[in-house]
Amino acid sequence: MLYKTITKENFRRMIEGLMEDNDVFGPKWRDRDKNGDKVYRFLKLNDFDELQMDYTRTYSSPKNFFIPFKETLSTYDLAETEWDQQIRYTVHPRVIVGMRACDINALRKLDEVMVKSAFPNPYYFARRRNTVIIGLDHEPLEDCFCRSVNADVVFKGFDLFLTDIGAKYFVAIGSDTGYRIVDRFGGEEVSEADQDAFKSMKKRIESKFKTQVDVTIVPELMDLEFESEVWERWGDKCMSCGSCAMVCPTCYCYGVEEDVDLSFTHAAKQRFLYSCNLIDFAMVAGDHNFRPEPHIRLKYRYYHQFRGFVEAFNQSLCVGCNRCGVACLAGISPKAVIDDLNETEQR
Repeated sequence: MLYKTITKENFRRMIEGLMEDNDVFGPKWRDRDKNGDKVYRFLKLNDFDELQMDYTRTYSSPKNFFIPFKETLSTYDLAETEWDQQIRYTVHPRVIVGMRACDINALRKLDEVMVKSAFPNPYYFARRRNTVIIGLDHEPLEDCFCRSVNADVVFKGFDLFLTDIGAKYFVAIGSDTGYRIVDRFGGEEVSEADQDAFKSMKKRIESKFKTQVDVTIVPELMDLEFESEVWERWGDKCMSCGSCAMVCPTCYCYGVEEDVDLSFTHAAKQRFLYSCNLIDFAMVAGDHNFRPEPHIRLKYRYYHQFRGFVEAFNQSLCVGCNRCGVACLAGISPKAVIDDLNETEQR
């Protein structure tokens, strides 16, 4: 890993320079929640001053820049005995500024499925390839437990990763593209004082973690407590709304539908994000539902996050951002469910 520093004035020049040829997205304050706290979203920047680098956490994750809520896979023009299919992967070059370590780690987990698997997703790959990611360190919120799942630091999956050390940013360079950007806009060599400031800031961030989740034996607990009353207890609260999956940075379940024009001359195949918590997720022909009850669907979502993905990729799918806990109308959070499983196993 190569490191540089960049002054905040030069960082401003960098972002303004990138805006000339790219779509640049960053955190903006757009609303307030029920507690009066600011709600942030990653939105297109028209001016550097719109960028709010002191943001806490975006309500929804940057996942949707790579896996949209809804996307057209292909379109068809139909004639009497012929048809013509169009498929487009083109993505305009873009930059996402301010992504947290947990969100970048979430993308790395999606890469395992969408890029490195036996059947890579060309739509995801095109977006990933044409996106420059500039990450940003931050002090965690009280409910963040990304440190418990080893997602609080990141060493890959970005072009640049910034740590605020006062008048400068300490910059980790993760790609050739990142190196060229820093070099173009006045990157400087790291001094001993810069190193000391960086170490001090990292220690401060580390000390701010308040929420801990014991995930040591969670994969085993998923098997040992598969029929546990814990699932019914939490399942009785679940409203099966799917909000958790929509804001999750790693959930990638989807559905596919075809829309045929009434004239029968045009059609489109579309993919849309879905959730295994929705009542019809496991519905098949004949109206048979393999997961008819909320607690079964809830269990399988956690099973995939903390057991199935671990078996396939040797890591949990969860990155500890707790967006699902914030979005859940029933107050269900990963920490509460996992703590309940741990306590039940110990009894």
